[in-house]
Amino acid sequence: MRHLLEIDDLTAIELREVLALASEPISAHPLEGKGAALLFEKPSARTRNSMELAVVQLGGHPLTIRPDEVGLDTRETVEDVIRTLCCYHALIGARVFQHSMLERAVAVSSVPIVNMLSDQGHPLQGLADVLTLADEFGGADALAGRTIAYVGDGNNVARSLALAAGMLGMSVRVASPEGFELSDSDTDRIRAAGVELLCTQDPVAACVGADAVYTDVWTSMGQEAETALRLQAFSGFTVTEDLMAVTAPDSVFLHCLPAHRGEEVTHDVLESDRSRVWPQAENRMHAARGAMRWLLEQR
Repeated sequence: MRHLLEIDDLTAIELREVLALASEPISAHPLEGKGAALLFEKPSARTRNSMELAVVQLGGHPLTIRPDEVGLDTRETVEDVIRTLCCYHALIGARVFQHSMLERAVAVSSVPIVNMLSDQGHPLQGLADVLTLADEFGGADALAGRTIAYVGDGNNVARSLALAAGMLGMSVRVASPEGFELSDSDTDRIRAAGVELLCTQDPVAACVGADAVYTDVWTSMGQEAETALRLQAFSGFTVTEDLMAVTAPDSVFLHCLPAHRGEEVTHDVLESDRSRVWPQAENRMHAARGAMRWLLEQR
């Protein structure tokens, strides 16, 4: 049974297969007459909309489940919830706080499980990111040798982006303030996947000559108590027009959204001709469809 908890659950060849399925016209309906359980411990606009529509496009019926409806580890254990959902559904998506919940779910699941976000990874976002870059630069194979710079928190989005872009041959640079970098275990895992990775505390050094610049919010859901600390720590890490000016002439800007305009990115950059955030948001749906179809075809 194959699952998608992080990008490197795929080989580089399999990653290209998923992207190809995401890009091609809808022709197969592996979920025809079947259900897909979408379990949300954390709410989301893009994830719910993209996943529900992707399930419909594959011929299935999406069932979104709120945390209060199942009570993970309160009303029932994670394991019992997953075993129950497997009785009804052909696939399960889960958006959770702790990655360990996904690992527990995989251990007992008889159907594919997709990580819709955890504290350790955001693979569907990573797939959408490289799909957007492939659309921009002439296909997945055309990304090899290009450079992407991530400016901001060394979080789940940064990890999945580094894996997805790097496994396609891109050089990856991550600029984060001290104390908010990718962990040593993260960098070891990314480099083990064959990724050329540079970590720095200098946003300009990361962005010089880069083909794409990416950022995310400085304070993610569940970190609200750290807002004041993070605003101070990330001073100087805003993606501005001046920062974009040091990048390649045809560079693009990406953001997984939601954006806090004036914090991690200026309004002018977000709305500029270089911005690809709306095609990137649309690609969440296509990437989810490609990933689910690929997993279902491996059974």
